[in-house]
Amino acid sequence: YRHEKARAKPPVALKQEGIIGKSPSIRACLDMVAQVTAVGVPVLITGETGTGKELFAKAIHDNSPRAGKKFVVVDCASIPETLVGSMLFGHEKGAFTGAQKDRIGLIQEAHGGTLFLDEIGELPLMLQKDFLRVLQEFRFRPLGSNREIKSDFRLIAATNRDLKKMADAGAFRTDLLYRIRTFCMDLPPLRERTGDIRALAVHFMHLFCEREKMETKGFSPDFFDLLAVYDWPGNVRELHHTMEQVLTVARFEPTLYPRHLPTDI
Repeated sequence: YRHEKARAKPPVALKQEGIIGKSPSIRACLDMVAQVTAVGVPVLITGETGTGKELFAKAIHDNSPRAGKKFVVVDCASIPETLVGSMLFGHEKGAFTGAQKDRIGLIQEAHGGTLFLDEIGELPLMLQKDFLRVLQEFRFRPLGSNREIKSDFRLIAATNRDLKKMADAGAFRTDLLYRIRTFCMDLPPLRERTGDIRALAVHFMHLFCEREKMETKGFSPDFFDLLAVYDWPGNVRELHHTMEQVLTVARFEPTLYPRHLPTDI
Protein backbone atom coordinates (compact mmCIF):
# COMPACT_ATOMS: atom_id res chain seq x y z
CA TYR A 1 0.00 0.00 0.00
CA ARG A 2 2.79 2.43 0.93
CA HIS A 3 4.67 1.62 -2.27
CA GLU A 4 1.56 2.34 -4.39
CA LYS A 5 0.76 5.47 -2.42
CA ALA A 6 4.26 6.84 -3.00
CA ARG A 7 3.81 6.38 -6.75
CA ALA A 8 0.35 7.98 -6.77
CA LYS A 9 -0.13 11.22 -8.65
CA PRO A 10 0.30 14.18 -6.26
CA PRO A 11 -2.93 16.14 -5.61
CA VAL A 12 -3.47 19.44 -7.38
CA ALA A 13 -3.64 22.66 -5.38
CA LEU A 14 -7.14 23.13 -3.99
CA LYS A 15 -9.18 26.28 -4.10
CA GLN A 16 -10.18 26.68 -0.45
CA GLU A 17 -11.55 30.19 -0.15
CA GLY A 18 -12.54 30.99 3.43
CA ILE A 19 -11.18 27.72 4.89
CA ILE A 20 -8.52 28.80 7.38
CA GLY A 21 -6.30 26.47 9.36
CA LYS A 22 -3.50 23.93 9.12
CA SER A 23 -4.43 21.59 11.97
CA PRO A 24 -4.28 17.84 11.20
CA SER A 25 -8.08 17.56 11.30
CA ILE A 26 -8.58 20.36 8.77
CA ARG A 27 -5.86 18.96 6.50
CA ALA A 28 -7.63 15.60 6.66
CA CYS A 29 -10.92 17.25 5.63
CA LEU A 30 -9.19 19.02 2.73
CA ASP A 31 -7.73 15.68 1.64
CA MET A 32 -11.29 14.35 1.53
CA VAL A 33 -12.34 17.34 -0.58
CA ALA A 34 -9.56 16.45 -3.03
CA GLN A 35 -10.74 12.83 -3.14
CA VAL A 36 -14.34 13.62 -4.01
CA THR A 37 -14.08 16.59 -6.38
CA ALA A 38 -13.48 14.57 -9.56
CA VAL A 39 -16.50 12.29 -9.08
CA GLY A 40 -20.15 13.30 -8.96
CA VAL A 41 -21.42 11.16 -6.08
CA PRO A 42 -23.62 12.72 -3.36
CA VAL A 43 -21.72 14.05 -0.35
CA LEU A 44 -23.01 14.34 3.21
CA ILE A 45 -21.17 16.85 5.43
CA THR A 46 -21.82 16.55 9.15
CA GLY A 47 -20.68 18.65 12.07
CA GLU A 48 -21.85 20.99 14.79
CA THR A 49 -23.43 24.34 13.99
CA GLY A 50 -20.85 26.88 12.88
CA THR A 51 -18.11 24.47 11.80
CA GLY A 52 -18.10 25.66 8.17
CA LYS A 53 -20.16 23.03 6.34
CA GLU A 54 -21.17 25.44 3.57
CA LEU A 55 -17.53 26.51 3.04
CA PHE A 56 -16.48 22.90 2.49
CA ALA A 57 -19.45 22.27 0.22
CA LYS A 58 -18.42 25.30 -1.85
CA ALA A 59 -14.82 24.04 -1.95
CA ILE A 60 -16.02 20.71 -3.37
CA HIS A 61 -18.00 22.58 -6.03
CA ASP A 62 -15.20 25.04 -6.87
CA ASN A 63 -12.70 22.23 -7.41
CA SER A 64 -15.06 20.03 -9.44
CA PRO A 65 -15.78 19.94 -13.19
CA ARG A 66 -19.01 21.82 -12.36
CA ALA A 67 -17.14 24.85 -11.01
CA GLY A 68 -18.29 27.10 -13.84
CA LYS A 69 -21.97 26.44 -13.10
CA LYS A 70 -24.23 27.52 -10.25
CA PHE A 71 -23.83 26.60 -6.59
CA VAL A 72 -27.42 26.72 -5.34
CA VAL A 73 -27.93 26.87 -1.56
CA VAL A 74 -31.16 25.67 0.05
CA ASP A 75 -31.48 26.21 3.81
CA CYS A 76 -34.09 23.59 4.70
CA ALA A 77 -34.39 24.96 8.24
CA SER A 78 -35.39 28.47 7.18
CA ILE A 79 -38.04 27.67 4.55
CA PRO A 80 -41.62 27.21 5.85
CA GLU A 81 -42.75 23.61 5.45
CA THR A 82 -45.63 24.68 3.21
CA LEU A 83 -43.24 26.33 0.74
CA VAL A 84 -40.40 23.79 0.54
CA GLY A 85 -42.01 21.83 -2.31
CA SER A 86 -42.60 24.95 -4.38
CA MET A 87 -39.06 26.24 -3.69
CA LEU A 88 -37.42 22.95 -4.70
CA PHE A 89 -39.59 21.79 -7.59
CA GLY A 90 -41.06 25.09 -8.80
CA HIS A 91 -44.68 25.55 -9.79
CA GLU A 92 -46.90 26.61 -12.64
CA LYS A 93 -49.34 29.51 -12.54
CA GLY A 94 -52.49 28.56 -10.66
CA ALA A 95 -50.97 25.47 -9.02
CA PHE A 96 -52.19 26.76 -5.63
CA THR A 97 -53.63 29.89 -4.08
CA GLY A 98 -51.18 32.73 -4.59
CA ALA A 99 -49.33 31.12 -7.53
CA GLN A 100 -49.83 34.05 -9.89
CA LYS A 101 -47.03 33.10 -12.30
CA ASP A 102 -44.71 30.22 -13.16
CA ARG A 103 -41.71 29.78 -10.90
CA ILE A 104 -38.50 27.85 -11.61
CA GLY A 105 -37.51 25.57 -8.72
CA LEU A 106 -34.06 25.46 -7.15
CA ILE A 107 -33.50 21.93 -8.48
CA GLN A 108 -33.90 23.22 -12.03
CA GLU A 109 -31.76 26.26 -11.22
CA ALA A 110 -28.92 23.92 -10.18
CA HIS A 111 -28.89 22.19 -13.59
CA GLY A 112 -25.27 21.55 -14.56
CA GLY A 113 -24.04 22.71 -11.15
CA THR A 114 -24.35 21.79 -7.48
CA LEU A 115 -27.39 21.74 -5.20
CA PHE A 116 -26.43 22.26 -1.55
CA LEU A 117 -29.14 21.22 0.90
CA ASP A 118 -28.15 22.73 4.25
CA GLU A 119 -29.76 21.13 7.32
CA ILE A 120 -31.28 18.34 5.25
CA GLY A 121 -32.58 16.79 8.47
CA GLU A 122 -35.25 19.52 8.45
CA LEU A 123 -36.60 18.44 5.03
CA PRO A 124 -40.28 17.51 5.60
CA LEU A 125 -40.89 13.77 5.61
CA MET A 126 -43.63 14.09 2.98
CA LEU A 127 -41.11 15.57 0.50
CA GLN A 128 -38.30 13.12 1.18
CA LYS A 129 -39.84 10.42 -1.04
CA ASP A 130 -40.24 12.89 -3.93
CA PHE A 131 -36.68 14.12 -3.52
CA LEU A 132 -35.34 10.54 -3.42
CA ARG A 133 -36.94 9.95 -6.83
CA VAL A 134 -35.25 13.10 -8.15
CA LEU A 135 -31.87 11.77 -6.96
CA GLN A 136 -32.53 8.45 -8.71
CA GLU A 137 -34.00 9.74 -11.97
CA PHE A 138 -32.76 13.36 -12.11
CA ARG A 139 -36.25 14.22 -13.32
CA PHE A 140 -39.06 15.99 -11.48
CA ARG A 141 -42.46 17.54 -12.05
CA PRO A 142 -43.16 21.15 -10.96
CA LEU A 143 -46.28 21.62 -8.85
CA GLY A 144 -49.36 21.87 -11.05
CA SER A 145 -47.53 20.61 -14.15
CA ASN A 146 -48.18 17.50 -16.22
CA ARG A 147 -44.69 17.37 -17.70
CA GLU A 148 -41.37 16.28 -16.25
CA ILE A 149 -38.18 18.33 -16.34
CA LYS A 150 -34.64 16.93 -16.34
CA SER A 151 -31.97 18.46 -14.11
CA ASP A 152 -28.37 17.27 -14.01
CA PHE A 153 -27.02 18.42 -10.65
CA ARG A 154 -24.56 17.25 -8.02
CA LEU A 155 -25.99 16.96 -4.50
CA ILE A 156 -24.13 18.02 -1.38
CA ALA A 157 -26.11 17.85 1.86
CA ALA A 158 -25.21 19.01 5.36
CA THR A 159 -26.62 18.50 8.82
CA ASN A 160 -25.81 19.00 12.48
CA ARG A 161 -28.23 16.23 13.47
CA ASP A 162 -27.78 12.45 13.77
CA LEU A 163 -29.67 11.26 10.69
CA LYS A 164 -29.20 7.60 11.63
CA LYS A 165 -31.05 8.17 14.91
CA MET A 166 -33.72 10.14 13.07
CA ALA A 167 -34.12 7.29 10.57
CA ASP A 168 -34.41 4.75 13.40
CA ALA A 169 -37.12 6.93 14.95
CA GLY A 170 -39.00 7.24 11.65
CA ALA A 171 -38.26 10.95 11.27
CA PHE A 172 -36.01 10.53 8.22
CA ARG A 173 -36.28 8.06 5.35
CA THR A 174 -33.66 5.31 5.57
CA ASP A 175 -33.49 4.92 1.77
CA LEU A 176 -32.81 8.64 1.36
CA LEU A 177 -30.09 8.48 4.02
CA TYR A 178 -28.34 5.66 2.16
CA ARG A 179 -28.54 7.66 -1.04
CA ILE A 180 -27.12 10.94 0.27
CA ARG A 181 -24.26 9.49 2.31
CA THR A 182 -22.33 7.87 -0.52
CA PHE A 183 -19.38 9.96 0.65
CA CYS A 184 -19.33 11.34 4.21
CA MET A 185 -17.24 14.10 5.74
CA ASP A 186 -17.39 15.03 9.44
CA LEU A 187 -16.05 18.48 10.31
CA PRO A 188 -14.28 18.92 13.67
CA PRO A 189 -15.54 21.44 16.24
CA LEU A 190 -13.27 24.41 16.97
CA ARG A 191 -12.43 23.09 20.47
CA GLU A 192 -10.67 20.16 18.77
CA ARG A 193 -8.56 22.39 16.51
CA THR A 194 -7.40 25.11 18.91
CA GLY A 195 -4.17 25.45 16.94
CA ASP A 196 -6.18 27.19 14.20
CA ILE A 197 -7.77 29.81 16.49
CA ARG A 198 -4.95 32.34 16.11
CA ALA A 199 -5.01 32.19 12.30
CA LEU A 200 -8.81 32.44 12.27
CA ALA A 201 -8.85 35.44 14.62
CA VAL A 202 -6.25 37.28 12.52
CA HIS A 203 -8.17 36.44 9.33
CA PHE A 204 -11.45 37.79 10.75
CA MET A 205 -9.64 40.91 12.01
CA HIS A 206 -8.33 41.64 8.50
CA LEU A 207 -11.78 41.06 6.96
CA PHE A 208 -13.45 43.43 9.42
CA CYS A 209 -10.82 46.16 9.13
CA GLU A 210 -10.90 46.04 5.35
CA ARG A 211 -14.70 46.22 5.31
CA GLU A 212 -14.86 49.08 7.82
CA LYS A 213 -11.80 50.86 6.37
CA MET A 214 -9.93 50.67 9.70
CA GLU A 215 -6.24 50.25 10.49
CA THR A 216 -5.36 46.64 11.31
CA LYS A 217 -4.80 45.79 14.99
CA GLY A 218 -2.08 44.18 17.01
CA PHE A 219 -2.72 41.42 19.55
CA SER A 220 -1.43 40.92 23.07
CA PRO A 221 -0.18 37.34 23.67
CA ASP A 222 -2.71 36.75 26.46
CA PHE A 223 -5.54 37.61 24.04
CA PHE A 224 -4.83 34.40 22.14
CA ASP A 225 -4.23 32.48 25.39
CA LEU A 226 -7.76 33.31 26.48
CA LEU A 227 -9.27 32.38 23.11
CA ALA A 228 -7.55 28.98 23.29
CA VAL A 229 -9.10 27.95 26.63
CA TYR A 230 -12.69 28.91 25.76
CA ASP A 231 -14.69 25.93 24.41
CA TRP A 232 -16.50 27.78 21.54
CA PRO A 233 -19.92 26.07 21.53
CA GLY A 234 -20.80 28.10 18.43
CA ASN A 235 -17.53 27.09 16.75
CA VAL A 236 -15.97 29.21 13.95
CA ARG A 237 -19.14 31.24 13.47
CA GLU A 238 -19.05 32.28 17.14
CA LEU A 239 -15.37 33.24 16.85
CA HIS A 240 -16.18 35.35 13.79
CA HIS A 241 -18.96 37.21 15.60
CA THR A 242 -16.74 37.59 18.69
CA MET A 243 -13.98 39.22 16.64
CA GLU A 244 -16.49 41.66 15.13
CA GLN A 245 -17.68 42.55 18.63
CA VAL A 246 -14.09 42.97 19.87
CA LEU A 247 -13.13 45.20 16.96
CA THR A 248 -16.22 47.34 17.43
CA VAL A 249 -15.32 47.88 21.10
CA ALA A 250 -11.64 48.52 20.33
CA ARG A 251 -12.24 50.54 17.17
CA PHE A 252 -9.87 53.40 18.14
CA GLU A 253 -7.25 51.30 19.96
CA PRO A 254 -4.19 49.86 18.21
CA THR A 255 -3.92 46.61 20.19
CA LEU A 256 -6.47 43.98 21.25
CA TYR A 257 -6.36 42.80 24.87
CA PRO A 258 -8.45 40.25 26.84
CA ARG A 259 -10.46 43.13 28.36
CA HIS A 260 -11.95 43.76 24.90
CA LEU A 261 -13.51 40.28 24.85
CA PRO A 262 -17.15 39.69 25.88
CA THR A 263 -17.54 39.03 29.59
CA ASP A 264 -18.83 35.48 29.07
CA ILE A 265 -15.51 34.60 27.41
